[in-house]
Amino acid sequence: MAKTDRVRYADAVKSRDDLLEFLAGLGVEAVTHEHPAVFTVGEGEDLKAAIPGAHSKNLFLKDARDQLWLVSAEGHATIDLKRLHTVIGSARLSFGRAELMLETLGVTPGSVTAFGLINDTGHRVRFVLDRTLAEAEQVNFHPLTNTATTTVSGDGFRRFLAAVGVTPLVVDFVTMAVMA
Repeated sequence: MAKTDRVRYADAVKSRDDLLEFLAGLGVEAVTHEHPAVFTVGEGEDLKAAIPGAHSKNLFLKDARDQLWLVSAEGHATIDLKRLHTVIGSARLSFGRAELMLETLGVTPGSVTAFGLINDTGHRVRFVLDRTLAEAEQVNFHPLTNTATTTVSGDGFRRFLAAVGVTPLVVDFVTMAVMA
């Protein structure tokens, strides 16, 4: 798929079905598990136990210079927001507004997901990926809605990121927590 085709296709993608079709078009096998809406990492623990692969927690952040950030970490990772800016080279971080999240990633609070990067065709959001997720054989993210979880291979996730033109900044949150 040529870059202009990727961008044109990504411009139209806003729904879960469009995302899953996009993944299939990339040759990425995706298995989607339906479940009740989950708004926090803790709420979904019982659901995650039945789904193989590394699970994620995702934070939509804005720094003091108005740069947007999406952080995807393994579900049990400790993320020290007071220190994270020194690791990723940003200004001080705070949570981004729901309206801005919807505008850039096409998702609402509770549905934040790395798959939302498909909607960030203007590349306004910088992506920080936990090393644990980057190295996982399988990863799990919401497919633009918090009523399901989609599992893809690590390679498939890397193909997704390449197709939407995103190079993640990989951070080792385990090491960061130990050094705190």
